[in-house]
Amino acid sequence: MRVESSQELDIGVLPLVLDGERVMLVDQRHLPFKLEMFDATSLDDMCFAISDMVVRGAPSIGVAAAFGLACEAVRLSEQSIAKPEFLKQLDEARVRLQATRPTAVNLRWATDKLFQEIEQHGQDFPDLQTIAKKAMECAKRILDEHIETNRILSEFGAELVPRDAAIMTHCNAGSLAACGWGTALGVIRSAALRGLNPSVYVDETRPRNQGSKLTVWELHQDKIPATLVCDSMSGHLMADGKVQIVITGADRIAANGDSANKIGTYNLAVVANYHNVPFYIAAPISTIDPHIQSGKSIPIEERHGSEITSFGGTNTSMDGVKVYNPAFDVTPAKLIAGIITECGVLRPPYEESIAAALRQKK
Repeated sequence: MRVESSQELDIGVLPLVLDGERVMLVDQRHLPFKLEMFDATSLDDMCFAISDMVVRGAPSIGVAAAFGLACEAVRLSEQSIAKPEFLKQLDEARVRLQATRPTAVNLRWATDKLFQEIEQHGQDFPDLQTIAKKAMECAKRILDEHIETNRILSEFGAELVPRDAAIMTHCNAGSLAACGWGTALGVIRSAALRGLNPSVYVDETRPRNQGSKLTVWELHQDKIPATLVCDSMSGHLMADGKVQIVITGADRIAANGDSANKIGTYNLAVVANYHNVPFYIAAPISTIDPHIQSGKSIPIEERHGSEITSFGGTNTSMDGVKVYNPAFDVTPAKLIAGIITECGVLRPPYEESIAAALRQKK
């Protein structure tokens, strides 16, 4: 998963590895206390892994789902069915995977990409086994592209980081979430490699605590100074001048630049705007959904209330309390100083810069 190096930072801990014909996921539910693997080779197990957040982070969800669909292609290829039925069942698997986490557009992007490649070129393949092999090759290519994309966008982002800057981030957008190198944390890693000496304030990110569990752990792996804070402390820190820049990831970006990310990101952007601290989003172009014109149309996943009423398996509220638990919120584009992508740092007006980046990517 990771090649240790005393000379430089590597790509980080990948959220998945291939073990022969098995797809093994780092079980992020158990970090930072245990590094355990979860076998997500079967479609049922991959759907569970995505919905229960064994694997999380929009890019990593997309890559994992692509491998899940490829594994299902392998399973179907071993059955005595005709090619039309094979494609029908594979399409049903694609739809099922996409329903596991509705906000993260990378999930739809990756599974659509793999299925469309198989559907378009399937007639050229002599048998189902060859189709399944091509599906697995496509999934591996999607993984490799993510790693390269994240490194490129991180280099663009590092140019925005002042020397000795204290950076605030929310949720987790490192190699675990972004499938190699990272997006928001990737920018910080690249800044560290440039000798800019960044330090990081890490929001704990309630209610799932991705910041305290994962982000702090990843920064510790890379020997980047990190300080864990409660989500509600950002205003205090900024008022004291202790934060110079905010960088977060995103799960879906609308055509106008409105960006959905882990719940609490919007609050952080508002506080940063009040204190004139630049707020940046770091995300690959695949996170942009050109079919959604504004954040008002981004579907927001609502999760089980037990995530709020308990902590570490212990109840923290009264039985029967009414709970509202949206997993994401939307930061309006006007609060975002720039969107860091592999095509460069996109600036307002975002309708124009996003459209140009999408054309460049094609």
